[in-house]
Amino acid sequence: MRKLIMWNVITLDGCFEGERPWDLSFHELVWGPELEALILGQLRTAGMLVFGENTYTGMAKYWQSAGEEGGVTDLMNSIKKAVCSTTREKADWNNTIIVKDAVSGIQTLKNEDGKDMYVFGSAILSQSLMNAGLFDEIRLCVAPVILGKGRKLFGDELNRQNLKLVESQTLPNGGVVLKYEVRK
Repeated sequence: MRKLIMWNVITLDGCFEGERPWDLSFHELVWGPELEALILGQLRTAGMLVFGENTYTGMAKYWQSAGEEGGVTDLMNSIKKAVCSTTREKADWNNTIIVKDAVSGIQTLKNEDGKDMYVFGSAILSQSLMNAGLFDEIRLCVAPVILGKGRKLFGDELNRQNLKLVESQTLPNGGVVLKYEVRK
């Protein structure tokens, strides 16, 4: 069985995007060679990327038209992907399958042999998967900023999650990468 891992960049006050959809300007505060190397390492070990509907739409739009070749762009476009959506009929980003029932579909994919699965962004989907006990790890990069207003990654409808810190890394730009194991 492969692991299901959450990866997100968040602010100190828990936002994964600003007040407007796709306001990710705070990512610039933590971006640098160290975070790029960490992300490339994660992508190289990923067997599948998992997205909710909104995150999939934005990521597909961005990565399919990213002008640079190599590195993150090539990996994002070549890795298998799953979009969890009850309404989507077609997925046009390379190597994407549609999962209609997120909890049972991701559990089935998780039970297959293969490399780990990563969920990026996708707060609504992540909450469903967390409440179903499907995550094995939560990895966060905390940006050194408090937005005050924005969309929180962990909402009020989330069940309690017991975590164990297994690794931390301070970035030269003030960001902190945290890796938690989810205790079942």
